[in-house]
Amino acid sequence: METEKIISEYFAHVPEEIFERAKSIKVLITDIDGVLTDGGIIYDDLGTEYKKYNVKDGLIVYYLRKAKFLVGAITGRASQVVENRCEELKFDFHYHGIKDKGKKLAEILQTLEVSMEEVAYIGDDIIDLPILVNVGLAVAPADALPYVKRHCHFVSSFNGGAGVFREVGDILLHARGQLIPLIETLAKKEL
Repeated sequence: METEKIISEYFAHVPEEIFERAKSIKVLITDIDGVLTDGGIIYDDLGTEYKKYNVKDGLIVYYLRKAKFLVGAITGRASQVVENRCEELKFDFHYHGIKDKGKKLAEILQTLEVSMEEVAYIGDDIIDLPILVNVGLAVAPADALPYVKRHCHFVSSFNGGAGVFREVGDILLHARGQLIPLIETLAKKEL
């Protein structure tokens, strides 16, 4: 009962319509820069690129895939450090250096035999709009551009790189009735 209360408080800001939309989602796709990261890029004197990721965002990928969600990324920048992170998290697919994200999503969905209504997408910038306006659940981080947020079903309470992906993952699991049992199973005291 305590877990239900905590989850209810956690999701108090999420409209019921979002959970209804989430019930039909089979695939979660994300942008990288500005969603899984805060959008910052650090280069050292040798040109090596660095990015900071939130481990809470990464951890939920395991549980989403275990719950039979497909998880992927479509990003506008080609970056080895991003490819490495996607591989580490065992994304089902990830595409880098994509300038026409809408076209790439259409190609992916044909292969997967999944409809747009069965896709959740998290994006923060203008390049994400062709996907956000077409999917079943469009989400933006709290710090996304205002004209991007306007085209989303839900604006997270978390910024990019600070838990937005985790919040969406939790929403998807909760919409299927899987989040509370997962928490209670993992919180059992017996070893």
